[in-house]
Amino acid sequence: MDVHAQLAVAATPLAALWLARAGHGNANEAVCPDLPATRAALAGVPLAALELAPPLARRLEACGLRRVGDLLTLPRASLGARLGQPLLVDLARALGEIADPQTCFVFPERFDQELELPAPIEAAPVLLFAARRLIAALAGWLAARHAAVREIECLIDHGHGIATTLPIAFSAPVHSASRIERVLKERLDALLLSAPALALRLRTRASEPREDRSRVLFDGAGQRQEALAELMDRLVARLGPQAVQGLACHADYRPELASRSSSDQPIPAALAALMPPRPLWLVDPPEALRETDGRPQQAGPLALAAGPERIESGWWDGFDARRDYFIAIDSAGRWLWIFRDPRPPGGWFLHGIFA
Repeated sequence: MDVHAQLAVAATPLAALWLARAGHGNANEAVCPDLPATRAALAGVPLAALELAPPLARRLEACGLRRVGDLLTLPRASLGARLGQPLLVDLARALGEIADPQTCFVFPERFDQELELPAPIEAAPVLLFAARRLIAALAGWLAARHAAVREIECLIDHGHGIATTLPIAFSAPVHSASRIERVLKERLDALLLSAPALALRLRTRASEPREDRSRVLFDGAGQRQEALAELMDRLVARLGPQAVQGLACHADYRPELASRSSSDQPIPAALAALMPPRPLWLVDPPEALRETDGRPQQAGPLALAAGPERIESGWWDGFDARRDYFIAIDSAGRWLWIFRDPRPPGGWFLHGIFA
């Protein structure tokens, strides 16, 4: 983020701050392990490092005072009478003469950071350059909390109380700055600004603990799953949330009703593992098959490899199903899922394809 740090060590917090502001070139000059060394180092600190109020700074300059050591040579009572007690209190805190308790840092529970743009920007894709700084800060916040997020918001401020909100949802919790940046890029590339952008704001709605996975030497399921999740996020950002849908098992024996959108509550994985094999490719509606001597045909006779499996359900909702399912193999070697309807007029039907 192109942020530079100036280090200083002193016996009191305020003295360390003044020494750091003074910006000693040699690091050894800003290391004061005790109070005598701290007082000696403070004597050479310019008064500009104290960042006093402009009227007080002008009065000190008019008196010919340039460094902290110049103040320390003057009587405290007279100095306080002419320049005010707050300056004396700060000197006493820096010299360790009075206590200087510090407020404990409280890490923010939610990330919410704003960045003012150096100039109005009219093209949304150009905002990505400025957004990288906010994304880097968000990644650092997540790393410190060992957390991940499923949703973030990018707000584009146009001034006069007008703002554009870009909600970004991820298919799985993310913490990587590069992944967040790629998804945001897709959204900005497709965005037309209603007015020039003056500022950017990035914030999180909620975070959750990060689940670390074991890394493998070669490509494994974890890496492939993460790559698939990133692809889905980019497609959603480019095409919209309705263009990309996930599937989850649903507690219904009828195959055509056994899946729902992944946003719905799925059935437990242990229960799904007990179900017989199911094809992912279903024929809708089921295709009627020819029959010869009671045997199903499709470009030749079908060999029944497994079955029957009776599925009888739906009597309560008006879509009653009563079928005997078989796994069959056709002349081309494809594995098919077919069923026979035992109710009149009966017949064989193709309902799914395994491979």
